[in-house]
Amino acid sequence: MATYTVIKATPAPKPQAGEEGGPATTLSGPDGVDVVTFGCRLNAYESEAMRARASADGLSDAVVFNTCAVTNEAVRQARQAIRKARRERPGARIIVTGCAAQVDPAAFAAMPEVDLVLGNAEKAAPGALTDTSARVRVNDIMSIKETAGHLIDGLKDRARAYVEVQNGCDHRCTFCIIPYGRGNSRSAPAGEVVEQVRKLAAEGYREVVLTGVDVTSWGADLPGQPTLGQLVGRILRMVPDLPRLRLSSIDAAEIDPDLFRLLETEPRLMPYLHLSLQAGDNLILKRMKRRHSREDALKLVAEVRRARPDTAFGADLIAGFPTETEEAFENTLKLVEEAGLAFLHVFPYSARPGTPAARMPPVKGPVIKDRARRLREAGQRGLERHLQAQVGRTLSGLVERPGVARAEDFTEIAFEGAATPGEIQAFRVVGHDGARALAEPV
Repeated sequence: MATYTVIKATPAPKPQAGEEGGPATTLSGPDGVDVVTFGCRLNAYESEAMRARASADGLSDAVVFNTCAVTNEAVRQARQAIRKARRERPGARIIVTGCAAQVDPAAFAAMPEVDLVLGNAEKAAPGALTDTSARVRVNDIMSIKETAGHLIDGLKDRARAYVEVQNGCDHRCTFCIIPYGRGNSRSAPAGEVVEQVRKLAAEGYREVVLTGVDVTSWGADLPGQPTLGQLVGRILRMVPDLPRLRLSSIDAAEIDPDLFRLLETEPRLMPYLHLSLQAGDNLILKRMKRRHSREDALKLVAEVRRARPDTAFGADLIAGFPTETEEAFENTLKLVEEAGLAFLHVFPYSARPGTPAARMPPVKGPVIKDRARRLREAGQRGLERHLQAQVGRTLSGLVERPGVARAEDFTEIAFEGAATPGEIQAFRVVGHDGARALAEPV
């Protein structure tokens, strides 16, 4: 293949799972049980546990909806999908769980299509999906003091595996309903996490992702208050045959010194940070009740890049938060370029009843939609800049499926030729198409 570089105008990326308008995903089995997932990656991982639990408990002919509460649109989509499922499968058992069910169980219980409503604490418990003793089983999530006992064994249909090390959140951002769906922060004990990662590595997984609602808060509720950096260091020491360890989305205000040191010195810790930034204007950040400033975010990115220049960054950003002026929005827009962000998740602001932000003066809907579009366009430009910088480099990619791999810094690689999913392969980047690096196996 001749060396070439392609940069073409492409539409903004389609919304991903976890973004407003992002697609639901469905896990199906031969027993007629479908698990439909809305929202974040953590929901997707927990759906795997529920799918396994459904099989173990002998559930059949059922549709389980694992819902998201992050936006009104996510809730609307779930309700629409529930009605559609009942029309298409009139005899199936319809079960609703997840954050939207936890926050407002009565709304789903009032739907005639629904047979069972389960809270987040109950959804993966033995027998929960088959128990018919009560139509609604949703406990007080704030009373839950431990992590669920379903650390995920690995996603068997994917190239990598995930371990849920933490759940819940102790912070109360003014826009966020998630603590009321997930409860307060609970950490899985370090020994259990290490043992799970060791098991996955022994099964042949070359990459493990540590995930949770607020991963960087891991350990604050454990004896001695260990840090995420200490957990990561322990995993890397005790599982030497694991080639790649990756972190899911992290809070820019909580990167501890041990984690920073490992980012600088440990090549097996992947050089990609997806930051929960939400905005790039200090007044808006204050009104969101975020714990970092614009300057803090830029300082963190600069320090990480000095320590490990090959690190790439992504971010969650909200467009049209209440009281956001055009000037405030421009500060967020400029942050994308100033921080060199390459992978954006853009959320048009959606008021959630019961949150402080829902009582603030709103931005008009068309303005929110336009700002989200402009943010996505800025994200596309950032991605193209990042991809152009990869041309001529040799990247180590984890093959996800035929013709597609993922680099250490999260760059998606498209290639021609044979490669086994789950294997790590070297690729020489010869160009890009605005969304992926185009490469040749080396």
